[in-house]
Amino acid sequence: MSLRWMRRRVVARCAIAALLIGLILLAGLAVLSTQTAARAAAGVAERELVSQHWSNAYGKIGVEYETLTDYLRGDEEVSRGTLASVIGSAAGDLRWLYVHGGSDARRARALHNAYDGYSYTLRNLVDSERDGAQEMADAEQAAKSAAALRKQAADSVQRNDDEINALLAQSRRDSDRLLRAVEIMSGVDLVLVLLCALVLLMYQTSTERQASESRYRASHDGLTGIANRELLTERVKEAIATADRDGTGVGFFLLDLNRFKEVNDTLGHHYGDLLLQEVARRLTSAVRADSLVARLGGDEFAVLLPGVHEAADLLAIGDRVLHALHGVADLDGIAVDVSASVGAALYPRPSGNAAELLQHADVAMYAAKRGHLGISLYDRDADEHSFERLTVVGELRRAIAVGELELHYQPKVRMADGRFSGVESLVRWRHPVRGLLFPDQFIPAAEQSGLMPALTDALLALALDQYQRWRADGRTIPVAVNVGAACLLDAGLPGRIGLLLARYDVPAAHLTVEITESAMISDPARATAVLAELRELGVLLSIDDFGTGYSSMSYLQSMPLTELKIDRQFTTKLTSPGSGRAIIGAIVELAHALELAVVVEGVEDADTYAIARELGCEYAQGYHMSRPLPAGEILAWAADQSSTSMAWAGHTSAA
Repeated sequence: MSLRWMRRRVVARCAIAALLIGLILLAGLAVLSTQTAARAAAGVAERELVSQHWSNAYGKIGVEYETLTDYLRGDEEVSRGTLASVIGSAAGDLRWLYVHGGSDARRARALHNAYDGYSYTLRNLVDSERDGAQEMADAEQAAKSAAALRKQAADSVQRNDDEINALLAQSRRDSDRLLRAVEIMSGVDLVLVLLCALVLLMYQTSTERQASESRYRASHDGLTGIANRELLTERVKEAIATADRDGTGVGFFLLDLNRFKEVNDTLGHHYGDLLLQEVARRLTSAVRADSLVARLGGDEFAVLLPGVHEAADLLAIGDRVLHALHGVADLDGIAVDVSASVGAALYPRPSGNAAELLQHADVAMYAAKRGHLGISLYDRDADEHSFERLTVVGELRRAIAVGELELHYQPKVRMADGRFSGVESLVRWRHPVRGLLFPDQFIPAAEQSGLMPALTDALLALALDQYQRWRADGRTIPVAVNVGAACLLDAGLPGRIGLLLARYDVPAAHLTVEITESAMISDPARATAVLAELRELGVLLSIDDFGTGYSSMSYLQSMPLTELKIDRQFTTKLTSPGSGRAIIGAIVELAHALELAVVVEGVEDADTYAIARELGCEYAQGYHMSRPLPAGEILAWAADQSSTSMAWAGHTSAA
């Protein structure tokens, strides 16, 4: 997690928290303003109600006095009953003020008491039958009381009006302060909103950039920066759609680097990565801008070529790509030769869709690699054979698991007397659909797919199990099993063979492991170590098809071999004029000098048998003695071999 990302995250959270606090304060100010205004309005309404009662009291006292004055003047409209009806009219307002007047309650109480005296005076005046002098005295006293009462009521009214004005002024001041606070908080919130908007914009920009980077990483190879398999698949579909619309075609290359594993194993993965980056650069510079170069994984690359629909044009571009790709690359001061095998395919013919286009290029690429062709255009006939080989790998894996493999055995005889001396086990696959398959129909696929170790272990188990069965039937028959080059480089092979020998109770000297020259040539040091462990177990070792390799003679002295088998291509020349006899003679002399027994393969007739015996070969295999037989026929053949071997001996003597 980067420091910049952490800083942005803190800023964003602080801005959001500050905005939330600001909004809460603003809402609080709004509530406070509303409550303040409500309180001010309630206070004003209360004072206005008090003021109204004071005004009522003031007015009613005045009415009483004026009615009294009119009565005393003898106004005909004002009778004693009229005067009596208005006496005490202000008592209700004064009583309300006394009870509800709040701060005016004391004044209202005092005024109420004075009003009671005034009202008493008025009643006395109305009820009395006194002379005019006394009546005037009472009237004057009432007038004075009325004036005092009116003055007190007027003062109270004025005081309430002043309090109302003060409340209104305070309310305005409070409203102004709250308004200023709201304006300030609104400004702060606006700044925070802008800050949050800026942060969100930054986040959106960052998110879009990260999304763009994620899309780029998801569609491009992290090492070379070119397209990966996902983007290539998408672009192939788009190119095919465009070709269908425009009536054009699509070309496709699949490239595999030659000897890339050697660079990784010898120089290390760092130099391997540098080589892949250099290859990507060369490929990108060698094709048009509308082409797409992709890395599929490992050392496999692909090139998509829209608008190409002629095979000649595709091959011309392929030659140009190979020319740009091949050559020496400087990898941190180390010169490495770069070369590749290229498979080419075309849409819409013969490839009918995107999947076929990639598959056909893959088939063509393997054809180019096998034939050292540089570039190979997809061939439908070759694909039919390749498809069969590809499908056979999965079926072979299943065949090993369920036991569809079986061994046939070709007898080996001692040439001196024609005696039966053992068998070589030869694998067959009883396919549930295709019938009995011979090794050349599935062994190459097993070698290429890495199935040889599992296949070899299964064949060793079959051979040793059959040895045990023959022994139970009263016949001890040594067996030989072919072991592939990949197995011979497996350090665990001797241990597994030792376990199998123990499981089936087979003497180690009755098992011969046959190896090919290619196993020794590819990694002689590892092969020698494995062979040495096998010899320590007591297993016999035979080099098969001797003479068909390139440099095996230089390894004969270092390998702990016990037997050498001459390939049939030399055996067939024994009876023909030429150097066949001399070559086999030289091989026999070399083998005997190294204390190795010699087995001659491919003995098809009595003359070949006789010459091979004359040259000093110890053992022979071939159709002259027997073809490879199922396990159930070996004992019957062995029962008849005594008379047959005497016939061979007699024939060879006569020869």
